[in-house]
Amino acid sequence: MIRSLALLLALLLAPPAQAHLAKDSFGAMTRGSAERSEPFGGYSRGCAAGLEQLPETGPSWQAMRLSRNRNWGHPELVDMVRDLGTHMDRIGWGGIYVGDMSQPRGGPMTSGHRSHQIGLDADIWLYPATDMTLSPRARENISAVSMQREGGAYVNDRWSRGQHELVKRAAQDPRTARIFIFPGAKVRMCRDETGDRSWLRKVRPWWGHHYHMHVRISCPRGASGCEDQAAPPPGDGCAEAQAWVNNILNPPPPDPNAAPAAPRRDLRVADLPQQCARVLAAPSR
Repeated sequence: MIRSLALLLALLLAPPAQAHLAKDSFGAMTRGSAERSEPFGGYSRGCAAGLEQLPETGPSWQAMRLSRNRNWGHPELVDMVRDLGTHMDRIGWGGIYVGDMSQPRGGPMTSGHRSHQIGLDADIWLYPATDMTLSPRARENISAVSMQREGGAYVNDRWSRGQHELVKRAAQDPRTARIFIFPGAKVRMCRDETGDRSWLRKVRPWWGHHYHMHVRISCPRGASGCEDQAAPPPGDGCAEAQAWVNNILNPPPPDPNAAPAAPRRDLRVADLPQQCARVLAAPSR
């Protein structure tokens, strides 16, 4: 009797599901939902129904850090990753190593990224994937290799035409909306590209992306609950990337009047689009 009363009291006092931290709720999901594939919300505040799992190993790709269970994405993202691996195999890389995509039902992650929440983002290592027979253990322990020097102002001697072609091919895919990579890489590609330069518009400088590039595809056609990011500014963006490099080499003085950054609050399920509670409750594939 006492035990039953204690259980009833615990249930009454427990916060509703909508009040749970979203990263805990979505991080606990091990399989995608048995629904039509559809993203809800934006890249940094959303979730996704019916995501597909990129197979751990394919003819021209390997998913890395398998223990994270983050090799899930919208079918269009999975297809784009496969196409990119095939291209890199054809030009002599063997394929690609694929880092984090999304969790099985998207949503905020328990660690790391703020984005990758709606199944439309993928991290592709800049390291040449010459060995396509890595064991699961090796994929946990192998280190990605940095391609930057001088804090991201320049590429280092590991950067090659292969990395250029990897980024270029991903940017030329019509599904791709943006690619994030360190500023020095963008400047180097601006200098080296002698053909069509229109793809450079999609390549945007951003901090931290010197072990991998972050590929983001657009909302799929018909996904009415998906929020696209604004398109990049017109032009190839090369002058902007050079400005980033200049600020790395000669940092501007800090603004004494700048307001401190507001602390970020962990999102709760109630902060996400209303469809996300349904995605959490849906049966697994």
